[in-house]
Amino acid sequence: MSKILNYGSLNIDYTYLVTNFVKSSETVAAKKLTVSCGGKGLNQSVAAAKAGAVVYHAGKVGIDGEQLKSFLQNSNVHTDFLMQGVNPSGHAIIQVDQKGNNCILTYSGSNHEISESEIDACLSQFEQGDYLMLQNEINAIPYILEKAFEQGLEIVFNPSPITEQLTTYPLDKVSVFVLNEIEGQCLSGETEPNAILTILHSKYPNAKIVLTLGEKGSIYFDGVEKVEQDIYKVKAIDTTAAGDTFTGYLIAALTEGKSPKAAMKSASIAAGIVVSKIGAAQSIPSLDEVEKVEGGKWFADQ
Repeated sequence: MSKILNYGSLNIDYTYLVTNFVKSSETVAAKKLTVSCGGKGLNQSVAAAKAGAVVYHAGKVGIDGEQLKSFLQNSNVHTDFLMQGVNPSGHAIIQVDQKGNNCILTYSGSNHEISESEIDACLSQFEQGDYLMLQNEINAIPYILEKAFEQGLEIVFNPSPITEQLTTYPLDKVSVFVLNEIEGQCLSGETEPNAILTILHSKYPNAKIVLTLGEKGSIYFDGVEKVEQDIYKVKAIDTTAAGDTFTGYLIAALTEGKSPKAAMKSASIAAGIVVSKIGAAQSIPSLDEVEKVEGGKWFADQ
């Protein structure tokens, strides 16, 4: 089985349950505060590990980041390449409304302290065929893309959040894009899902494209095979880590040699389970939970 290296963000999440999102010049009282571990990178590492993959998380935390490191280790994620910086750890202020929708403000903190020498030392420990997962919440993304490509790693890129620099990255090095409609529109200039897929495939013909569409499900396209996957329908409580859970489970299944159809199905079920709970990383389901949804047989018949 290939190893997964996730060079990604780690945040301390402050989640506030609110009746409605705060508007300009408005002060509201939150119903509840939950402090937990998160960040797109951490969430995706935890999801992939819970799906059964061998996962290493690389990145940087601050002097307040011991809880982040411990959470990864307790989730069976290797932390050999997790460094400590001088700034506070990244953190996020998350509002969750009565419908389970969220609104997120992030502070990068130590996530933007990663050096090229640290990247080189980390990547040297992985080999051709291993997977690299990236999001757009740390610094040095272009450098990581170039170096990982030179080393023959399979690069998975989740281009979130969208920044002005995003379109200047060497995205031709990416093996798998996992992105939502907004991110797809940014990279393609199109708004309709099939048009987004067509343009992205023409721009990056060697990449597999996975487009998530919220309640409308998701689509996998590699230029030949196309897989359309419905969502696993539940009552939404908190959607905070849904996309990260989807990505982690998807890539874990692909590293195991599962078909795109099987990978998309497991990812959809896992994302559905996570939105039925409050919180981010702590809500990510185990593989047993996912398999029980389909009687434990869905892997076998794909």
